[in-house]
Amino acid sequence: MSLSPAPADIACPAITRLSALVALDGRANAILADALRRRTPVPARRELMIEGQEIRQPQLILRGWAARVRHLADGRRQIVAFVLPGDLLGLCDPPATIATTSVVAVTDMVVCTPPRRGASPLLDKVYAISKALDEAYLVAQVTRVGQLDAYERLGDFLLELLERLQLAGLAADGGFILPMTQEMLADTLGLTSVHINRTLQAMRRENSIVLKNRVLRFTNAEALRRGLGRLPVRVCATG
Repeated sequence: MSLSPAPADIACPAITRLSALVALDGRANAILADALRRRTPVPARRELMIEGQEIRQPQLILRGWAARVRHLADGRRQIVAFVLPGDLLGLCDPPATIATTSVVAVTDMVVCTPPRRGASPLLDKVYAISKALDEAYLVAQVTRVGQLDAYERLGDFLLELLERLQLAGLAADGGFILPMTQEMLADTLGLTSVHINRTLQAMRRENSIVLKNRVLRFTNAEALRRGLGRLPVRVCATG
């Protein structure tokens, strides 16, 4: 199973994710393809945005992971969310908004400036749904940290990553590459690294997950989802 795109297909996960949100027509795909030609590499650990500074231009993530981070005066940090391929950063109303968090590359990344609003009605719809998903994920993060125990927090978060990476075509057979450290997981979930390690070990003993060489695989994601009472994220009415 291949879990990472070939160099020539760097933009594929982003296109896959955007197309999963809205079926794009020929005009939208052409506008998007033109934007994807102007790619910018971002090395790991570089800041894409800095808390308190103006967001100069929006960015579409083509490859790699980033973390939205708040730093406290005493050196502690809270990772608020992760930014994955196909996600949009800084697409704000109104423009020239101030960044509420820093955004730091976790891995080497490739980004581009997305097509402007108004260029395509379907892309505008993609942007609206993507923004609604960001809000839904933020609500899920607040609930995890505020109400769930360690096992529930970690399981719920890993299932969310699986669902998000499936949208971008970056998860297969219940597995995906997990580039974050246990320290990063701890700073995301409000736990210590020791607690994260113990919880991962418990999930392994129960045969809920297999984690080897930074590839995490669920043995039965649906069973874990039911056990945690996790509901799918929905931002659009149906029927």
